[in-house]
Amino acid sequence: MELQPEPASEGILRKLFDIGIIIKGIDGVLEFIGGILFLIVSHDALNDLVGTLTQHELDQDPNDHIANAIVNYVAALPDGTKIFGSLYLILHGLVKIGMVWGLWRDKLMAYPISIGVISLFIVYQTYRIIFLHFSWPLLVFTVLDSIIILLIYHEWNYHHGKLHAKLMAEAAEQK
Repeated sequence: MELQPEPASEGILRKLFDIGIIIKGIDGVLEFIGGILFLIVSHDALNDLVGTLTQHELDQDPNDHIANAIVNYVAALPDGTKIFGSLYLILHGLVKIGMVWGLWRDKLMAYPISIGVISLFIVYQTYRIIFLHFSWPLLVFTVLDSIIILLIYHEWNYHHGKLHAKLMAEAAEQK
């Protein structure tokens, strides 16, 4: 049984899958590191850091809505929110790192588990967008997560098809 060459679109989808997974992995590592830093940095140090990062923008435009919102948000951040945010980022980052590791190693169970986990993130993000606070960045991340799910599903079918073809070829050889 001779294998057919892959169409060019298949190669493009597989490259997009690889890029998406790399981005998810980097995102997971950054979330994990950010969660650790957020947990260990004091509230005063966090205020100083935000002040330093926004100072140039506020010097140019003291009425800058985004810079002022960031400064005010961090200044009013309660300790409980800081701990919850830290733990959320750490766990979210670890889940993404584990998911990417499984997908990168072509663990077949990693595909449906990843689809399920990302779907849960999408449900939570959609809830936040609709009921808590609309956010353009969160909407963009939700759409990108949906695209990642489609790419993971496609890759899962690709590997499942390869496995099926291999088993069929082995069965044919045994006859």
